[in-house]
Parts: sequence; structure tokens; C-alpha cells
Amino acid sequence: MIARYGVQLEKGAFEKRTADFLWMMIFGAISLLALSAIPFLDIYFLGVPMVSMLLYVWSREYPNSQISMYGLVQLRSFYLPWAMLGLDVIFGSEILPGLLGILVGHTYYFLSVLHPLATGKNYLKTPMRTLRSDPRPPTPDQAPSEEGATDSVNRSNLEDTLCCKPATPIWEMQCRMKQGTSMGQPGRY
Repeated sequence: MIARYGVQLEKGAFEKRTADFLWMMIFGAISLLALSAIPFLDIYFLGVPMVSMLLYVWSREYPNSQISMYGLVQLRSFYLPWAMLGLDVIFGSEILPGLLGILVGHTYYFLSVLHPLATGKNYLKTPMRTLRSDPRPPTPDQAPSEEGATDSVNRSNLEDTLCCKPATPIWEMQCRMKQGTSMGQPGRY
């Protein structure tokens, strides 16, 4: 699942935004660690919740893709995390790890995509330190000034560069809202 959906998410919705993908994974790991510290949850292995979180975010980025479950049932990818949770329960696994992954995935997607679209405030913005850890060389507008200041990278220029090729309608909408252009339809951003 990670090989298929994680790679598709990284090469699609998070293309040219490696730092944002890393931040999503860090947010998921920290959130799941915090939830596992709650005594009555008794979650010791966080692999299943992490995969469920990744699958949930993928299903929200590509909601209309058709998925075949074991070659028997066709469904929209929007419902895939819930179908996988149901199959896990049918096959005898616990429901709680998958449910926690879906909860963390929804929290991330709400705070990073839906809430900023509705209000314009992004509470889960990728930290500048994570953006700087990107291995690609900086573009000329991101280069530090001659004074030698290390913090002279302009965050808005960096975000515009990272948001240059959106792959899904939601990211395209965010980028166009940031740039102040419409999507060609009256009354829409």
C-alpha cells in the first residue's frame, strides 16, 4: 500500500513539494505517538495507523479514482480507507489502529487543505527549517543576499516555487488563491 499510494501521492499531489510530504509524515508520526501515549488505547505498533493515515490523505487527493477490491468490487477511492478498515475487521484485526490512522489523516487534511481554503489561515504550514532541508538547489530568487544572512530566504517566494505545478484540483485552487488568480470560472478561486 505504501509503495502504490504513497508513491502516487508523492509524485502527484506533493510533486515538487517534498518538504510538505515530509512534514505530513512527521505530523502523522508525532500525532500517532501522542495518541499511543493515552493509556486506554494500548497501541504499541504504529505501522498500521501510519499506512491508514497515508491512505486517507491519498483518498482525499484522488477522490474519483476507481479502485478494484480483490477484483470483486469496484468503488471510488474516496471510500477506500473505510473499505480497508472493514476488511481488516472482517479478517480479525483490531479496529482501533486503522481508526486512529483515519483520524490523524483527517486532522492533517482538514488543517492543511480544507481549513485554509475556507478561512485563509494555515495552522499546519510546513516549517521553514523543513523547507530548507529540501535537497534540490535553490532557485535564483531563493538565494541568500550578499550580506551573508542565512535567513534571507523569502518564504512567499519559496512557497510559490514549491507550488508551481499542482496535480489535484484542491492544490491548484490553493495555488491560484495564493497568486490571486481565478480558475477561469466566474465566482470561483
